[in-house]
Amino acid sequence: MHRMSDPLRVRIEQYYATVPLLFSDAEVFGSLRLFVRGKPGAPYYGGPSHAQPTAEGASSVTDADIARVRARQRELGVPEAFEWLAEAAPTLRAGLEALGLPAAERPLMTLDPHRQVGPQPLPDGVKLRVLTADDPVLPAALALSRLAFAEEATAVGLAGRKELSAAAEELTEDGTVAVIRSTLRAGHKTLIAALASDGTPLAVGHYHPAGGTTEIGGIGTLPIARRQGLAAAVTAALVSHAREHGVSTVFLAYAQDAVARIYSRQGFRPAGSTLLIANQPARS
Repeated sequence: MHRMSDPLRVRIEQYYATVPLLFSDAEVFGSLRLFVRGKPGAPYYGGPSHAQPTAEGASSVTDADIARVRARQRELGVPEAFEWLAEAAPTLRAGLEALGLPAAERPLMTLDPHRQVGPQPLPDGVKLRVLTADDPVLPAALALSRLAFAEEATAVGLAGRKELSAAAEELTEDGTVAVIRSTLRAGHKTLIAALASDGTPLAVGHYHPAGGTTEIGGIGTLPIARRQGLAAAVTAALVSHAREHGVSTVFLAYAQDAVARIYSRQGFRPAGSTLLIANQPARS
């Protein structure tokens, strides 16, 4: 296994501790902090309210602190979710699993700051676009992620334009679109989509920058449009955009080896550590 360098570990730890504060408040329970979002809408980053070790408490998370966080999560009506860098708190996984919370491994990959990532080929008629808060395709682009992760894998699936339209309407009605619009206006999120000639989003991805570091996530392709290189094109565009806007450290998490191979071809390499998430899906 490739070992994560100490400087990279520190940057990612700082990122995990900083980005959620753009969208939520932090409540501290001894060795753990719980991010609490007071506004309705879609999860901003990770889950609605996930917990992680504090820098000072990473090596000494207690069962009592875990119990206090879980009680608060139940009070808030959110999943009992914990998310952290494995190397930062190596004993936390055993503590959670002993309490019946399964931990899912999410390997990390990072991109060499000096590695050049050029634009990837696109099918005829497909164009990439950085979406603004007022972009008319925003609801459909957000709905695309929901459909993509509902049919996880890289094989061509069934969901298409009809399902995309229905999901976009749901996200508009439940307030998700409004929440993301404000996030985009504030500059906390960048969303890039690959659009068909009629404006239908076929693939999408995003990043949240903080302190020169970012995690690329939410990369998904409309199931009927898979196997055309769209995810790779969106990934490359996100990397280029992030670098053009001051980001030097780019990393991501993945859940499937087939997806990792796509990232490997673009120069991403195993970071030598694992993102662990209890009772919560991966972001990417």
